[in-house]
Amino acid sequence: MTVDDIPTARPLPRPTVADTQHMAELLAGFQQSQALYAFGELGLANALLDGPLPAADLAAATGTDPAALTRLLRFLSALDVVTYDAAEVFALTPLGATLADGPGSVRALARFWMHTHYHPFSDLATTVRTGEPAFQAHFGQTIGAWLDAHPEHMASLIGAMSDVALSIKVDLLAGYALPPGEIVADIGGADGTVLAGLLDRPDQERRGAPRRRGIVLDVPAAVAPATARLAALGLADRVEAVGGNFFEAVPAADVYILSTVLHDWDDDQCATLLGTIAKAARPRAHLVVVEAVLPDTDVSHPAKFNDLAMLGVGTGRERSRAEYGRLLGAAGFTETRLIPGPSYNPFSILEARLDR
Repeated sequence: MTVDDIPTARPLPRPTVADTQHMAELLAGFQQSQALYAFGELGLANALLDGPLPAADLAAATGTDPAALTRLLRFLSALDVVTYDAAEVFALTPLGATLADGPGSVRALARFWMHTHYHPFSDLATTVRTGEPAFQAHFGQTIGAWLDAHPEHMASLIGAMSDVALSIKVDLLAGYALPPGEIVADIGGADGTVLAGLLDRPDQERRGAPRRRGIVLDVPAAVAPATARLAALGLADRVEAVGGNFFEAVPAADVYILSTVLHDWDDDQCATLLGTIAKAARPRAHLVVVEAVLPDTDVSHPAKFNDLAMLGVGTGRERSRAEYGRLLGAAGFTETRLIPGPSYNPFSILEARLDR
């Protein structure tokens, strides 16, 4: 049976001209992503941080062609990345500033996605037909194997994770207090940004909270940047960065953080990771999971965009609250509460406790 053979209970919808135009704009999404990447990669956002510039001056500062640059910036003005006047003097918007270096930046994320996501997504139809990740269909290997073979992209990966941590995750966790426990282990914690933000809380220390110690576990290549960042934040005496494979072993701790880690893996791999944590954990240890939790209905939610990215690149996926509950329960954890983020933040905090 084909789609054409399925009987319909009502007449098929007839698109309007507006529907056709809207779909054409959606199909042109590749132009938007490439224009945004070029804006960040060429340093245009950085060059506009100090104030508006005419196109000719901006081109001279960034080594770009004035005519081509003007056309790019006109297009980006429609996305609220820049504004310009009749004299074609271009100014950066707060949205455009996210592609400059500094707080709230996603410039490293744009660079990383260009190398790892953009080209493989041309094979997304293959993924839907076969279940094989588009990345693997395009490059002939998993993203993990590809990164091992291309270590030059590891810096952009770590930078991308730090970008997200410094903006979206830190915003979510700003008012969050960790469950009790002396040692906190951030598993897959990249450069330690998330853990640093949760430990460096003078308000908690004033209330008599214990001076916790932390451990950041990630791949060996992440140890040096994590150590440097923790030292820069004044936490070198409290937080240690270690390299390892979290499927094989994790440090003993009272509280474990899994910040956008579980979504990278399929259910079997998640079960292995959670089992490794349960085995190493101190009695009644707490687990703090930060993920974009899928809603149960057809409402728009960033988790659905994230889930499509996971479908195309690897074997991971976003999950609903019930799906996370089943994963945690199978590993001996019981969910204790879910803290949704504000409407503009895609992430939620899911807390669980080890049953033994």
